[in-house]
Formats: sequence, C-alpha cells, structure tokens
Amino acid sequence: MRKKEQIKGLTLPELQGLFVTNGHEKFRATQVFNWMYNHKVLSFTDMNNISKDLRATLDEQYSLITLEKVKEQSSLQNGTKKFLFKTQDGFVIESVIIPDNDRTTLCLSTQVGCPLDCKFCATGVMGYKKNLTAGEIFDQYLLAGVNYERPISNVVYMGMGEPLLNYEATVRSLSIFGEELTKGISLKKITVSTAGIAHKIKELADTGLKCKLAFSLHSCFEDTRSLIMPINKKYSLKENVKELRYFAQKTDTRITFEYVMLQGINDRKEDVQAIIKLCRSMPSKVNIIPFNSLAHMNPTGLSAELVPTSKKKIDEFADELRNANLTVMLRDTKGEDIAAACGQLAITGTEV
Repeated sequence: MRKKEQIKGLTLPELQGLFVTNGHEKFRATQVFNWMYNHKVLSFTDMNNISKDLRATLDEQYSLITLEKVKEQSSLQNGTKKFLFKTQDGFVIESVIIPDNDRTTLCLSTQVGCPLDCKFCATGVMGYKKNLTAGEIFDQYLLAGVNYERPISNVVYMGMGEPLLNYEATVRSLSIFGEELTKGISLKKITVSTAGIAHKIKELADTGLKCKLAFSLHSCFEDTRSLIMPINKKYSLKENVKELRYFAQKTDTRITFEYVMLQGINDRKEDVQAIIKLCRSMPSKVNIIPFNSLAHMNPTGLSAELVPTSKKKIDEFADELRNANLTVMLRDTKGEDIAAACGQLAITGTEV
C-alpha cells in the first residue's frame, strides 16, 4: 500500500501546486485548505462540498494527521491546561493553554526539546531531539482547542524549542495562520519568541508576516547573558539589538523583552538602568517573569543553583522601570503545579 503524502503544513500555494501536479483541479486545493485550517477538520469525509468519489481518492493519497493527543492535565490553581502530543515518529511534545480575564493564550512548541541550554529553562535541560514540521506546529492549535471551553484568542511560539532555529517550518506555519482563509486567529494575535538568532530576526521581518516578536533578554550585559544563555556567545546582544530595531521599524510593532528574574544575577540597580537605556532605543515593553523551579528535571551546574528573586524585589524592580515611563507587565506564574509554567516544559520520559 502506497504511503500517504502528508499535506498538513503546506501553505496555500504549495497545496495548489501539489494538487495540480497530481491531476486535481486547483480550486480543490483551496477547498481542502479551507477545511484543514479554517474548519480544522481531521478527515476528508467531513469536507462536504467535495464529491464522495474525490474525497475517497484524496483520502487514499493524502494524510491530514500529524499529532496524537496523548494526555492533558489541568492546573488546580487557575485553569491552565497542559497537553502532551505524540508525533507520527514517536516523539512527545507539550503545549499549554493559559486562560486570562480577556484572552485565552496557547503556548505552542516548535522543536522537540531545545539545543540552546538556557540555564533557567527545563527544555534546555532536556536537550534537543528534532524540529517540528509546520503541520505539527499548526496541529497543536487545532487539537488543543478541541472541546476547550473558550476559543483560543492568542498564540505564542514560546513552548519547547527555539522557533528561529526551525525557521522554515515556523515561517510556513505563520503563513498558514496569516492566510485570509484561516479565520480563527490573525497574525496580530501571534507572538514569536526568540533567544536571539540575529540574522533570522531580520529575515522574519522581511517576510512581510506582521506577527509580534518577543526577545528573551534576561540580561543587558554580554557576560551575564552568555553565562545564563550560551547562545549569546554566538549571537551577541549587540548584534541582536541591531536586528530588533530593524524588526520594530519594518513591521511597525513593539518588541517585547522577556526577563526572568534571578536573584543576584539580573535583579540589581545596574540591570534596571541598562533595561531603561535599551527600551528607550526602540518601541518596546518589558515582560517580567518569576523564575519557576526546574526541580522536576533534576538539573546540575548553574541550573541547579538558580534562585528566584523575591516578589517584593520584583515589584520594586518593576516600579523603577515604570517610573522611567516604560510599559511593564508582571507575568503571574500559572500552571506550576503541573510543570506548565514559563520555562518548565520538558519531557522526562515519565509523561506518557
């Protein structure tokens, strides 16, 4: 039996080209695209404006399934829900839905694990396994939203992995979200988070896909940033800041600087002043994040030594930034009881 060709993850032009090559009319690809990404169906049987005979033919040729939902856990604290999905080749990833007053945010993954080894992140402790396909990225959105009590209003590429190290699939998935036929969410409600792959920030800006960008800052000092984020040794903060300014200007959006607070490392007076100077150099805002425990990963080295900044000091830190007329958001820890909080996503081998 011929193996079915996977079409989940193809953009509209790619799908149209494939259908024409395989002898199908071009408009049929548009119909299938609409069913896959707008109506979010998982079977050709449900595509009821296509004849039964053609649906049977398409089902013999193509596959629409990339992920299997394995498990879901709900936080007893605030309704945060974590999903475990298995890829067709047997890898497991995590995604999280975070409900808030006026929004419901899906945090999705772009890689199985992560190669960057950021010392405050469980995914970095886990290590890197593989890149996800655009279909696997999109299907987290599709499957997590099934039967959830509220529609997903925002998507953040902040789960497992570095999106810009899986650049092709990330951009392809953004292109799918950005198509007029994909009506569930707009690019204005999508944020891509990066630890700083400088040249890819510029490339993303030049795609014309006007998503938002969040930059994992965590220190404005090169030596400190290199200590807690080894990727800084390859792509320096100075190099990244240049491309962040380009992105903000090219897309007419504000950069979000993400800042995990680590006691004695990045919560000093000089850190406040450096953030103020940086933020005044481009349209931006600061997202302050409490450090969440990595104990479930049994970390070693610096990762095992990190201590969260106290809530009192975080509040004082944020107030100093606000007094300098910066826009500052204090992110609440949500889902820590199910290891779903910021920086906690990882597969230890005990989840499935």
